[in-house]
Amino acid sequence: MKYRKLGKNGPEISVIGFGSWAIGGSGWASAWGEQDDDQSFESVRAALDAGVTFYDTAAVYGLGHSEAMIGKALGGDRHNVILATKCGLVWDESKAISRSGTYDSVIREAEASLRRLGTDYIDLYQMHWPAEDAPAEETMRAMDKLVQDGKVRYVGVSNYNVEQLEKSLTVRHVDSLQPPYSILRPAIEEQVLPFCLKNGIGVVAYSPLTSGLLSGNYTYDTKFTEDDWRSRNKAHTGEGLRKNVDKVEKLKQIAARHGLTMPQLAVAYVLAHPALASAIVGVRKPSHITGVLPAADVSLDEVTLAEIRAIAAE
Repeated sequence: MKYRKLGKNGPEISVIGFGSWAIGGSGWASAWGEQDDDQSFESVRAALDAGVTFYDTAAVYGLGHSEAMIGKALGGDRHNVILATKCGLVWDESKAISRSGTYDSVIREAEASLRRLGTDYIDLYQMHWPAEDAPAEETMRAMDKLVQDGKVRYVGVSNYNVEQLEKSLTVRHVDSLQPPYSILRPAIEEQVLPFCLKNGIGVVAYSPLTSGLLSGNYTYDTKFTEDDWRSRNKAHTGEGLRKNVDKVEKLKQIAARHGLTMPQLAVAYVLAHPALASAIVGVRKPSHITGVLPAADVSLDEVTLAEIRAIAAE
């Protein structure tokens, strides 16, 4: 495993991170279908054995279940890793989810996450989505208070654009941004990643496999169960799926030429950008994390990167 510094002020983290959305299990807030808790536990332990030190979860994943599972699985290794979670998506008694970034909500959510994780501090606390009920500055003031109180070490945001990052920076330094980024979703290469490089904001990209599209396992006939959100996503169904499968078949040829699997090529592409500190790989079973580990040692040349971009742009 290799490690990179998270932005200008952050800690060293593994270049491959453990994504735990699916570990939350079934239900609206997980939407990946049923998940076996024993398998989730084994997945975390396999990642630890492989040198993965960055673990990313969120309060909303399984409405708290993912956080509880990650805390339990890390056990005595908790203080040897960088544990990241998120706030900003809250739910009521009927399990209806909404966005909130008010000062009081952020503080309250942090306390709940600490209890579920079974820890007295969060290494990286991230705002999950831009708030609908509070300006970015108010959210950052709450984040800064959590740092002052010793409950959070570093502050990040997820799914923010440049304007939202600029507003956040007027309150305090933002240690990290977590955006979607992959061969098939390269939009942030234009403005967001250069901005982060310039301002010392570390980037931990999620969905480097575009929610499985770059796994190399999909065909025109791939179907998803009704409790899987991909069954309602244009990129994973119908003509969108057909176009993406065609692109992946071409990308497989590049992967084979470099002795890589399709997932390894996908992760290596993301890690090739100088703004990236880590690529977060979604995990449902141990092989999902162990199978991409060789990507940490891959260095793609500019000719190959240009070839990949050309296929993605078709």
